[in-house]
Amino acid sequence: MASTSETGHAKNIANFQTLIEFVKGYGAAYNPSKQSIQLPALLALKASADSEMANTLSKKNIYKNKVDERQLAFSNIGTLASRLVNALEITDAPAGSIKNAKSFRQKILGKRATPTKDSTDPNAPDPKTNSVSQKSFDQIIEHLSGLKSVLETEPSYAPNETELQVATITAKIQDLRDKTTAVNTALAELSTSRISRNKILYTEENSIYETATAVKKYIKSVFGATSPEFKQVSGLKIKGLKK
Repeated sequence: MASTSETGHAKNIANFQTLIEFVKGYGAAYNPSKQSIQLPALLALKASADSEMANTLSKKNIYKNKVDERQLAFSNIGTLASRLVNALEITDAPAGSIKNAKSFRQKILGKRATPTKDSTDPNAPDPKTNSVSQKSFDQIIEHLSGLKSVLETEPSYAPNETELQVATITAKIQDLRDKTTAVNTALAELSTSRISRNKILYTEENSIYETATAVKKYIKSVFGATSPEFKQVSGLKIKGLKK
């Protein structure tokens, strides 16, 4: 999939601003008939790019925060599962129930108490849901739910410790589900904002990339290929998306 680092997007916008400053300096000599490369259109396009870039960075920070919140919520699940099984073992629960509970604990530990963390590298490409990691989060929730079902069907399981009580585990499971949903929602919003940003910068007909190319061609046609004016802008790199 096409991608460019956040630094690359920002550099492209900065170079487009430099191009606009050169255009301003040409004064009346810069007078294209094509509306999309006239100075007012350039200024409006730059403002739109700034807005889309800021929105994407905001969505990225939200996504990172949601990932961190989920990571913290899942960080002690392995320990919690072991404590629950230990608490069950000192009740009158039959051997079959204890064996079942241990099986769920092993499944939780087998999926890792702290699944692979989502990438939050600020220069990473568009995030994609990591199917293995996401499956681990979802499966840990289901295994913890299975362990809870064993506990709540055992009449003698009645710990005094609040954190080991069935009601607390029920709330914990819901919290894990809510935090996982929040990550997925933030990821979807970030992906959508990046699509919008990329349209302005690269893929629309009058994107910054296409517009900058047209502006350079116009300057070349007006001042000449060997002119100092064209030399000013020819070196300004506004790169397209990597394939």
